[in-house]
Amino acid sequence: MKKKDVLIIIAGIVASLLTGIATHLEFNSVLLFVLAAIALILLAMNVGHATDQLGSRMGPGATGVLQSALGNLPELFVCIFALRAGLDKVVQAALVGSILANSLLVFGLALLFGGLKNGTQKFNSEPPKMIATLMILAFAALAIPTLTHHLHTPADSHINMLNIMVAVVLLLVFVASVTFSIKGDKVIVPDEPAEVTAEHKATWSMPVTLLVLAGSGVGAAFVSDWFVEALQPAMKSLGINDVFAGLVVVAIAGNAIENLVGIQLAIKNKADYAVSVILNSSLQVALGLFPLLVLLSFFMGGAILSFVLSPLLLGALALTVIVSTFIVFDGESIWLEGVALIGLYLIIAAAFWWG
Repeated sequence: MKKKDVLIIIAGIVASLLTGIATHLEFNSVLLFVLAAIALILLAMNVGHATDQLGSRMGPGATGVLQSALGNLPELFVCIFALRAGLDKVVQAALVGSILANSLLVFGLALLFGGLKNGTQKFNSEPPKMIATLMILAFAALAIPTLTHHLHTPADSHINMLNIMVAVVLLLVFVASVTFSIKGDKVIVPDEPAEVTAEHKATWSMPVTLLVLAGSGVGAAFVSDWFVEALQPAMKSLGINDVFAGLVVVAIAGNAIENLVGIQLAIKNKADYAVSVILNSSLQVALGLFPLLVLLSFFMGGAILSFVLSPLLLGALALTVIVSTFIVFDGESIWLEGVALIGLYLIIAAAFWWG
């Protein structure tokens, strides 16, 4: 195990303990929120590292399955506790915000820094084309319940059943996409080159890997509860509305930080893997996490999560899917495209600052 890995594990434990103590002693809500956010980020990093270590023993296909199941674990816990607290609008905004943060902010930073260092970067366009197609499907699935509600169609009186139907279909597509990623055509899912495989070789023992994964999962459950407990009073103190809090603050704290690996890969001129890592994270939220939480919300008490979005939120998602699709279809990128993606993210965030 590398020294850096040990330091991150220790930092995650310390940050989690400090968050628990601060919650028990009823510290200032803003300070508590910041501590919980830092702890969540560190725990997410530990979950990601442990998942990679476990997956490297099982091959790239199994690694993808594990990342799909465990990579969003901290965000899943945050959303569950937020729903139980009745914060369905925050959860909805956070899930869409995760897609926006990955597809615009993180992707934009990867293209910007990768382009500035390496010039025009080329990548195999087939995998991101497949992801883009599935993201268009996910957007369409969200658009149908939203239009059904806002246009007051007869199906609006059965919106909960429509939400369940859409969730089941998206989860089936998600399972199909994971299966395809494991057994798919080598044109779409190429073999990893030797240098990339070597980078992902396991360096942790199996007991350490399982211990870190279990400990981080348990820690994420506790910290997520404290994070949600501090969320509303902290946002009230800072004058931030619930939608902006979910769209930007919660989304970045719970999801985008772990995808800094995508930016690092772009800087190393490994554009194929940078694009795949970043866009797959958005796809996992859209096809996996969002519909799973919609179904769970009907059984765990608290608020019911819906696919019905506000028109502005749906519009922001549409722009994100369209722009990111155009960028990946030609199989190359320049730093200016990264600037455009970051600019769009900032404009969308500004639009939600006032509610």
